[in-house]
Amino acid sequence: MEPLKLQSALQDYIWGGTRLRDEFGKESSKARIAESWELSCHPAGPAVIVNSVYKGMTLKEYLEQDWSARVGEGAASFSSFPVLIKLIDANLDLSVQVHPDDRYARENENGESGKTECWYVVDCEEGAALAYGLNRELTKDEFRAHILDGTLLDYVRLVPVHKGDVFFIEPGTLHAIGAGILIAEIQSNSNITYRIYDYERTDENGISRELNIEKAVAVTKTWSAPPRMKRPPMQQDGFSSTVIADCPNFTSWEYHVTEHADFPPSEGLSYTHLLVTDGEAALVYDEGVTMPLRKGDSVFLPANFGAYSVRSRGCTFISTRTLPRM
Repeated sequence: MEPLKLQSALQDYIWGGTRLRDEFGKESSKARIAESWELSCHPAGPAVIVNSVYKGMTLKEYLEQDWSARVGEGAASFSSFPVLIKLIDANLDLSVQVHPDDRYARENENGESGKTECWYVVDCEEGAALAYGLNRELTKDEFRAHILDGTLLDYVRLVPVHKGDVFFIEPGTLHAIGAGILIAEIQSNSNITYRIYDYERTDENGISRELNIEKAVAVTKTWSAPPRMKRPPMQQDGFSSTVIADCPNFTSWEYHVTEHADFPPSEGLSYTHLLVTDGEAALVYDEGVTMPLRKGDSVFLPANFGAYSVRSRGCTFISTRTLPRM
């Protein structure tokens, strides 16, 4: 059984840059790459397997061949694959937006799921900041009025960011990635976004993107709440790790490897997804078989995968699983 390397689905949005091509090896004929969907079974951008006997198959097709054994006990409890992981290069500010919870989405978006997400800052320019919630409490009517009269940004909390910062974004939390930030986003497998403010931008055809004001007013938490950050790291021989997100859909860890990090067999509990965000490494499995890894690589290990090791003199990667809940 081989680790499955994934080719990401690339998205071109007006705010995107070139770092995913220049630094992460993503190949596209388009001038910019805003997002690469690294772990995706979503129809808007499925990931494709590029090695093994499954080469050319989408990840969704592969999983559906033996669903429970490949996704594991945790993810098998969901009606569809529960996670979507992206790299996002914000060359310009993203729109101010919000996501609904499961209940609202199912009632108003043809049965789709809501969206919870985690932002891990892979890199950023000096002085970069993102929007996270409001800087003071508003009523729903005040919130709507500030959207309509163009003063909403006066009430948005801006948070300076640094490499390695983490933000957990629950449904209903107003947010926006600022210019000069490159993040890894771990999220529920949903593509529902309610756009609130988009800086009066237009696309190459002079068309403004749609705003979803009334839906946003309905779901946004209009009270102030501080951002949730990652836990302190645990130091081990050869590596350090820290939990950066933990919710029913996904649990994610940041690993810094300076020698090696060894992992036992999953024993059917969960798939594992590895996303290399910095450096180079070797994935060693099956008593000595080696797969080289570099910055930008995305690897899927099914839930029946055996023990493996990540060996490096200096790399960072994010490991994500969907674990069973009691």
